[in-house]
Amino acid sequence: MVVCRPRIRAGLYVIGYLRLFLTHAALAPAINQMSGHEPAGFAPRFSMRCIVPEAIPPTERTRVVRESHRGAYDRETIDKILDEGFVCHVGFSVNDQPYVIPTLFARIGDAIYFHGSAASRMLRNVSEGISVCITVTLTDGFVLARSVFNHSMNYRSVVALGNATLVNAPDEKLEALRLFTEKILPGRWKDARQPNEKELKATSILRLPLTEVSAKIRVGPPEDDTPDYALPIWAGVIPIHFAPGAPIRDEKCDPAIPTPAYVAEYKR
Repeated sequence: MVVCRPRIRAGLYVIGYLRLFLTHAALAPAINQMSGHEPAGFAPRFSMRCIVPEAIPPTERTRVVRESHRGAYDRETIDKILDEGFVCHVGFSVNDQPYVIPTLFARIGDAIYFHGSAASRMLRNVSEGISVCITVTLTDGFVLARSVFNHSMNYRSVVALGNATLVNAPDEKLEALRLFTEKILPGRWKDARQPNEKELKATSILRLPLTEVSAKIRVGPPEDDTPDYALPIWAGVIPIHFAPGAPIRDEKCDPAIPTPAYVAEYKR
């Protein structure tokens, strides 16, 4: 199996494949650190949780090979990235045909819970679980170097591998849906109508234990070739931030209903 991570150069997506080795690597330190991002603050643990150590030794499938100094394997770094992301991409294979789909997710304790339709091809024949690769990427800035070749991107990413299984316990499923909602907008779950039985049956939740996972992070300025530093070309970083806009009321929403504070004052 090959795990790939995207890298941007000169406006084109250059896919760098992290080739897999047959030996287990020693635990690598996280040289690049997070930059002031706080976790979402909610991660209640279900009784059916997988115990994961504070540092997760990389396997031959998750060890960062290219730019290995950017790899991170500690739970704090991994959890912060997962808690800040809204959408994950789930890779899986059906009848030798690979698929990658975006979907909502939430980290709950030591596992990723992600959402899917009961009619999805991903969920066919999933009674014994499905082998998946889940990725989450946060873009922090565009890195403009003096040469086109050395343009890059500041980012934080996580790759998780394993066997995802359906969540069948009603209480666990409902709690996962609550956390999806609260992750996007804290306070919304109590205001909105709760899922009914038909809606719950039409919605599937899958759980992936965080037992084989790694992060990769790039921070800082461009890295140019030594002769290029003398060129009269602007270089630096354009920071990228998530910035919600002003709420837009639904045309069918009664004007007499006040805008909730958690909507009007929403920040990330």
